[in-house]
Amino acid sequence: MTGTITSFMKKHYLHFNSATVIDAAEAYKKHINSGKKMMVTLAGAMSTAELGKSLAEMIRKNKVHAITCTGANLEEDVYNLVAHNHYKRVPNYRNLSNEEEEALAKKGLNRVTDTCIPEDTAIRKIEKHLLKLWKEHDQKNDPWLPHQYFYELLLSGVLEKEYQIDPKDSWLMEAAKKNLPMFVPGWEDSTNGNIFVSHYVKGDIQNLNTVKGGLHYMNELIHWYTKTSKKTSIGFFQIGGGIAGDFPICVVPLLMQDMKQKVPFWSYFCQISDSTTSYGSYSGAVPNEKITWGKLTKTTPRFVIESDATIVAPLIFAYVLNW
Repeated sequence: MTGTITSFMKKHYLHFNSATVIDAAEAYKKHINSGKKMMVTLAGAMSTAELGKSLAEMIRKNKVHAITCTGANLEEDVYNLVAHNHYKRVPNYRNLSNEEEEALAKKGLNRVTDTCIPEDTAIRKIEKHLLKLWKEHDQKNDPWLPHQYFYELLLSGVLEKEYQIDPKDSWLMEAAKKNLPMFVPGWEDSTNGNIFVSHYVKGDIQNLNTVKGGLHYMNELIHWYTKTSKKTSIGFFQIGGGIAGDFPICVVPLLMQDMKQKVPFWSYFCQISDSTTSYGSYSGAVPNEKITWGKLTKTTPRFVIESDATIVAPLIFAYVLNW
């Protein structure tokens, strides 16, 4: 049964960039319906943009089978879960003076475009719980990957009294329930990555390797891709650019060229980005460039949607879900 959003899109999204949205969504559905798997990658601040309202349902309905995300998206989904009512929206963010920006900083409001994440009720609230887990694993010499700590944090129930949104709208909660394969490259470039190192320097954590890093994630990705691709091919749905997209897509040439293994190429590719095609830019590179790197083939369904991902991604997810 076709929902209202899907019907609207089919009627009005007929040309140019909007037609590509339909084409990409239809190809996503065809890919999943044929029994194939899909990795979704999250760059930018999609968690703060509350993508969980649609992504969580995609995970519940088995439309997403693995996620690669930045450390910021990992932690910011939890911040929104426990501190949503304390966020401050700044609609006129383009016109803020330096003095107004400074006033936000003094109030502990960390601005992400038009939305401010509260320092005390979000970041510091999570820090104490993560620090407890880090210390436990540090003392046992039992290092974990960043997302494993977050999975444990959510599944433990210790935050339940703090929820300020419906947990069904937390994509990370749904991922934790399914123990969804997760890859978080560059976690050190995140608030909690910085916080972890600060506790190491202060002596609260004795082993800097208590939280594993990107090389460990690539090792995990190699095993996941090899095992999964033996059963079916895997698609690649990229939201934004940067390391969230570049890191996981490289596993195919790694396996083929560096390890001399025979594995399938990525069998679907779509990128939503507002980065225009430019010289030397990964985020602005057209998909056919990836053919030369051994990531895609000449027959791989490929789509680039040049638009704001906060607008397009929920629409494609809605289409795939027949909303």
